Amino acid sequence: MKRIVLTGGIASGKSTVADLLAGHGAVVVDADVLAREVVEPGTAGLAEVVARFGEGILLANGGLDRAALARIIFADAAARADLNAIVHPRVRALARERRAAALASNPGAVVVDVIPLLVETGQAEMFDVVVVTDAGEEAQIARLRHRDGLSDADARARLVAQASRAERLAVADLVIDTSGRKEDLPVRVGELWEQLRNA
Repeated sequence: MKRIVLTGGIASGKSTVADLLAGHGAVVVDADVLAREVVEPGTAGLAEVVARFGEGILLANGGLDRAALARIIFADAAARADLNAIVHPRVRALARERRAAALASNPGAVVVDVIPLLVETGQAEMFDVVVVTDAGEEAQIARLRHRDGLSDADARARLVAQASRAERLAVADLVIDTSGRKEDLPVRVGELWEQLRNA
């Protein structure tokens, strides 16, 4: 089975597309979900993040205060690089474990890795099929403001911190346009699923 990855910019519809693919039977290995797991309370990942960024990034219950950490890393590229150096290797190791477990239990499974920072981390070449969710920048900003309550400036800072739309499209084998009505997406994802099953 070919290795398949789904990527796209922030608020470009990756999670919605991944959920729809899972509904068709894909095994989704989501780097964002794994990134949360590797910094849960009691993990070595969280201990290392606290050692780097201080106790101020913890909630009262000992969990990670993601909003506090985001304020630091989106204002400081070096801090963001430090966080990535802690989290990314752990996420990749866990993703390998999940992928192997899925294929061990079902050798014919269609496994789709979801890696938002695929381009930024130079992983595109590791995959046979790169699927990119694509929405215009203004659509992404509107979604971030609505979904996350971000200001226009904060939303734009999130976009600037990621690879450009052109850089993502340059590595794409398949592109799914998510800028239209959400109601139309299931049909497009159904077509994508048929392509992936035959990849």
